[in-house]
Amino acid sequence: MESANLRAVERAIEHIEAHLGGKLDLDEVARAAGYSKFHLHRLFGEVTGMTVHDYVSRRRLTEAACALARSERPIVDIAREAGYDSQQTFSAAFTALYKVPPARFRARGSFYPLQLPFSLRASALRAGRGADDWTVERATPSDVAAWMDLLRLAVDNFPCLDEGQHEAWLRRAIDSGCALVAREPGSASLAGAAAFTRERGSIDFLAVHPQHRRAPGVARALVDAVRAAAPGRDLTITTYRAGDRADTGHRRRLEEIGFEEAEEAEEFGYPVQRFVLRGGAYREEDREGGDV
Repeated sequence: MESANLRAVERAIEHIEAHLGGKLDLDEVARAAGYSKFHLHRLFGEVTGMTVHDYVSRRRLTEAACALARSERPIVDIAREAGYDSQQTFSAAFTALYKVPPARFRARGSFYPLQLPFSLRASALRAGRGADDWTVERATPSDVAAWMDLLRLAVDNFPCLDEGQHEAWLRRAIDSGCALVAREPGSASLAGAAAFTRERGSIDFLAVHPQHRRAPGVARALVDAVRAAAPGRDLTITTYRAGDRADTGHRRRLEEIGFEEAEEAEEFGYPVQRFVLRGGAYREEDREGGDV
């Protein structure tokens, strides 16, 4: 993707973020981007992995969740600000993504984001590389800030996220040598990151920058590195259940790498499904590798 096109998507996102609490029209977003609605729709999907409508909806529901948890404003006012004509339609949309009705979410008193604002990178313009084109290495304490930046961009894959708890967990994973990063060439930014538990063969965290999701190269490189560190083991990971409207394509991307569906479960009270990558799925060159 050319830098001019990337800048157009950035202008669209800037317009959306400036008008989240008011009327948002695709024609206006397209004018702000400097493209036709059709062209913007295609570009936006290529860069972010979702439609303009889905991005707006997820951002507005995230802001609504924040208002529910951190204010006493009437739910009907929050619904109206989120672009819904009635509290009933707002409640249905909110429940589909957050898995509890707005009133119950408010009663819990804790907020987690469904979608944070996208921040795009010119360094990520080339997103079609294969797994062999990425260098994966162990994360170090100096990677924590970049890891947390990536986490915020990939937050759509981590329901119930608590940033403070995650950072503390990350530092332990780094200390144990079980945190991996894939860097963008010539940049300190991360294209992806993963953390795993060697003894269980579990991938506990797998994040890919939205601009690198269309091709499976980054995710595959990270998973290959985990397999090399836990040779012969089945690898497990959890993601959204089938049909979950909060899923922006994570199940499909795991299947593209070779993961298979396993049992359903719950994590932090959220319904998830476990996926498995069989140890026998190793390629011959993987068998010859050692630890990362």
